[in-house]
Amino acid sequence: MTEPTPSSYTRGGGFLMEKTDCQSVFTPEDFSSEERSMARAARDFVEKEVLTRREELDQKQPGLLQSLAQKAGELGFLGVTVPEKYDGLGLGKAVVCLLEEQAGRNGSFAVTCCAHTGIATLPITYFGSEEAKARYLPKLGSGEWIGAYALTEADAGSDALNLRTRATLSEDGTKYVLNGTKMWISNAGFAKTFVVMAKIDGEKFAAFVVERDFPGLTVEKEENKLGIHGSSTCQVVLENCPVPQENLLGE
Repeated sequence: MTEPTPSSYTRGGGFLMEKTDCQSVFTPEDFSSEERSMARAARDFVEKEVLTRREELDQKQPGLLQSLAQKAGELGFLGVTVPEKYDGLGLGKAVVCLLEEQAGRNGSFAVTCCAHTGIATLPITYFGSEEAKARYLPKLGSGEWIGAYALTEADAGSDALNLRTRATLSEDGTKYVLNGTKMWISNAGFAKTFVVMAKIDGEKFAAFVVERDFPGLTVEKEENKLGIHGSSTCQVVLENCPVPQENLLGE
């Protein structure tokens, strides 16, 4: 089988109107034995540990969802894209898709795991300082710590460039001080880290890794939602919250 080039793949909904080259069709048989083994392990875990506890999850049994996420971490499901240097598996996106396919069989569990492995971990993997990667990635990859991503605000929604959360560099240049309120933050009820979007001096768009125990960070009560009842969704308030300079993601 000839390996297709990126340009040969059909983009978006193009498959509805264009002829499909058989060489660009990806099938389950193309997965490696290691990838298929990971998928089977994820399927078994979800069927035995998650699907059997649907009602308990929907009723928000205290600690249940967090414990399931941590078990998934112990099995390696949360550290797939974390580099081996930071105790992760360092595997590709194909494995991620296979695992998310299984996690998606329960909405609450899927939201928790996908928010953690994607928007709460990848920003640190891609843009974190060496200090931040060494401190956070091993714990996030193992499930010891669960992560969250804090972008949405009441007045801006998820329009990142219009957010109002502000970050100001301290006079000695060692930390940023964050002020603002985030809403509808998945995993907030038990997350240990938050990737927080803010504007430096109200102008320059940036992101920071903020720990739950940093002074000035407050997590409000759980929201009463119409769906995905088992997942945690809370408002997060930052009031003069100091964040080390090395926790700035990127420039």
